[in-house]
Amino acid sequence: MPHLHLEYTANLTQLDTDKALLRLNHALVASGQFGAELDIKSRSLKVESFRVGTGMNPRGFVAVRLALLSGRSAQVKKQLSESLLAVVQELGPWPEGVQVQLSVELLDIDRDSYSKVAIG
Repeated sequence: MPHLHLEYTANLTQLDTDKALLRLNHALVASGQFGAELDIKSRSLKVESFRVGTGMNPRGFVAVRLALLSGRSAQVKKQLSESLLAVVQELGPWPEGVQVQLSVELLDIDRDSYSKVAIG
């Protein structure tokens, strides 16, 4: 735990997702909220088919979703959200002429129903 999902639109061709995931993972480790760095699982998903609003001008997005076990305070979750957003803002350069929206969402996973096993 936690699980980090990075979704980004296909028109953000210069986005280095490996570097992005590593930097996001480092931000999570630096937060001191997680026991071991190997507990952080992150992945990226390029969205080929998308629409932002109704306008015809070029737009795109990067959306980070962090799922973590319930029980953290609103203040801790806000700090995590802000630190991840700061990392995403530094991932440019962004394509010329494309309006890019960046977002971070935190989701609580019910602690009582979460199961995990590590093999090997």
